[in-house]
Amino acid sequence: MKKVISMLCGCLLTIGTVAYAQVTPPQVVTRYGTLQGVNESGINVFKGVPFAAPPVGANRWRAPQPLQAWSGVRMADKFGDDPMQGNPFGDMGFSAEKKSEDCLYLNIWTPAKTMDEKLPVLIYFNGGGLIAGSGSEPRYAGASMARHGIVSITANYREGIFGFFSHPELSKESGYNGSGNYGFMDQAAAIRWVYENIAAFGGDPTRITIAGESAGSMSVSALLVSPLTQGMISKAIASSGSVCGRKFSTLQEAEAIGVQKLEQLHVKSVAEARALSAEKIQNMAQSGDLPPYCVDGYVFHEMPETLYRQGKQQRVPLLVGRNSMEMTVQFYLRGKASTLANLRSIAVQFYGEAHADEVMQLYGLLEDKDVDGKPGVDFASDLFIAYGTWLFGYLHAQTSEQPVYRYYFSHPRPDMVQKGIVAGLAGGIAKADDAAKTGKDKVTDIPATESFKGAVHSADIEYAMGTLPTNRVYDWQPDDYAVSAQFIAYYANFIKTGNPNGLGLADWNPINGEQVPNQLILDVNSYQVRDKAFEDRYLYLMRCNSQK
Repeated sequence: MKKVISMLCGCLLTIGTVAYAQVTPPQVVTRYGTLQGVNESGINVFKGVPFAAPPVGANRWRAPQPLQAWSGVRMADKFGDDPMQGNPFGDMGFSAEKKSEDCLYLNIWTPAKTMDEKLPVLIYFNGGGLIAGSGSEPRYAGASMARHGIVSITANYREGIFGFFSHPELSKESGYNGSGNYGFMDQAAAIRWVYENIAAFGGDPTRITIAGESAGSMSVSALLVSPLTQGMISKAIASSGSVCGRKFSTLQEAEAIGVQKLEQLHVKSVAEARALSAEKIQNMAQSGDLPPYCVDGYVFHEMPETLYRQGKQQRVPLLVGRNSMEMTVQFYLRGKASTLANLRSIAVQFYGEAHADEVMQLYGLLEDKDVDGKPGVDFASDLFIAYGTWLFGYLHAQTSEQPVYRYYFSHPRPDMVQKGIVAGLAGGIAKADDAAKTGKDKVTDIPATESFKGAVHSADIEYAMGTLPTNRVYDWQPDDYAVSAQFIAYYANFIKTGNPNGLGLADWNPINGEQVPNQLILDVNSYQVRDKAFEDRYLYLMRCNSQK
């Protein structure tokens, strides 16, 4: 009996030892010091990893400065502070403790066991109009991607006035006679940190894919034409956004905006502005202003669209797509009635009197009822972000000699669990009674209801990243998880090989060299389609825009 008890105790001790070994916090030695993370169900997670010096004090409105090494073990078990920002999109959902100017941190989810597996790497940049958002948002979490054999990373960057502010004084002191684009510089610095350190986390620095949605997608297209990331990117994923087809300021235009901004802040110099607290600047600045990203001579030497047309971008495989309902016409009508006459005035504003009628016909805008239906949604979506996304893929396919895979995400989100609220533009929500009073979502200035049901802007994120359970607003159904399984599988295959195709997935061909290219309709039952009318519309818009 004693022998049996002794053997049992020995087994329990062994089990206890094994269990302890499994939960021992993981440590990694980087070029700057040792990091200690946490193990979450087999995934080693390192949060709040600094990749540059804090952009505070004299470093405000300067390129990211080199990170200083530390001694001992640095804990990496919680998110670093979110970037300074207002609340333009409602509750986006953050996991960091607070917002601060000291925000240059990244987060790593790695499935590596021995830390020398040389796994493919994904860096995901958050959306939010370059004025909001963070790598701490649960919808970007990398655990699901890590379980597909990928080292998954999110990275913060400066936003709003802290990330995109130009001024003649800043240009004079910069050393390259330019200013602004600090948010893009931060993203490039994060990529460089990953390139130099990710091998210690089991990642392969020669297999880095950058990805993002909305402003994150714009960032992806921007980073591919910046000399700051040359040679460090192997593939790119862009969802609903691009710098192509958008207004891009000259340095002089951006500096003029910066001068006006300081006048609005009632300060006389950059030095005086640097002396203000980050909170005061954020409160005084208008967080809804579009950042004046510009050709600064450092991040960008020429207009990005020009570089794509000339084939001067990094030539890497691209997976690019948009959602079926990126925007509604009420956003542009601004309270006017949904009539053909009112919408035609918008067409004239953007495409000119000579093209307005043909543009309307290309969208199928033939009767007033079409304005609030799919034709109107297509029209507004293209004005907002869809045309630029198409142009990015089109130009890259024309000049990069690399495969471009294009998708159209059409699966609507299910009903919300809680009644009496409506969805916002970038993941936020608003009370339905407030929206009903104004006919708009007060957070986003977008109508609360539409007659056409599709995939709204930003709705693809949780599906693509396998993070549906992190969003408790919606009553997710089996079909939603089926769509998510496809989406993340396409992503994972592309990140690993540069080709999204795989077992159990609908075939997906690149658009290169095709007169009428395929695109993948991504839904419960996904399929490829060749849509000549769809393609002809975009080619016509491209000609219209080139004549402006």
